[in-house]
Amino acid sequence: MPKAKLQAITVGGSAAEVEVAFYDALQKGDVAQLMACWADEDDIVCVHPGGARLIGAGAIRAAFEALLSHGAVPVHLEHVQSVEALASSVHSVIERIEIDTPAGRHEAWVIATNVYHKTAQGWRMVAHHASPGTPHKPLPLTDGPAVLH
Repeated sequence: MPKAKLQAITVGGSAAEVEVAFYDALQKGDVAQLMACWADEDDIVCVHPGGARLIGAGAIRAAFEALLSHGAVPVHLEHVQSVEALASSVHSVIERIEIDTPAGRHEAWVIATNVYHKTAQGWRMVAHHASPGTPHKPLPLTDGPAVLH
């Protein structure tokens, strides 16, 4: 299968800006904007809550097209914890998702990890891994001990 050409996003110089564009695309249901956040690499990876590992832009695009075929995803970042390096950034995020059901609006929370690399085109997502959702808000982040042992 030929490699899908990605249209680079035009946001500036940080992984955080790419993350904002990614979640904005989910909220708008914009697959083109969403895919522009991803690196143009064969080995990018995405795992949706409870889903299979998707490798490559074609598989990732198809999954998001299917997801967004029902409309935009009302997802909001509650907490972002990031680890920054010169050419990579790893973000642990808590996503709050609004779900409309016949019984009314409910909320679900998903813990996700987003990994960004600095490429020739700027910062781009190379991995998105989301846990199965839960109807219970996760406990607040806590600082662990400074020494492992």
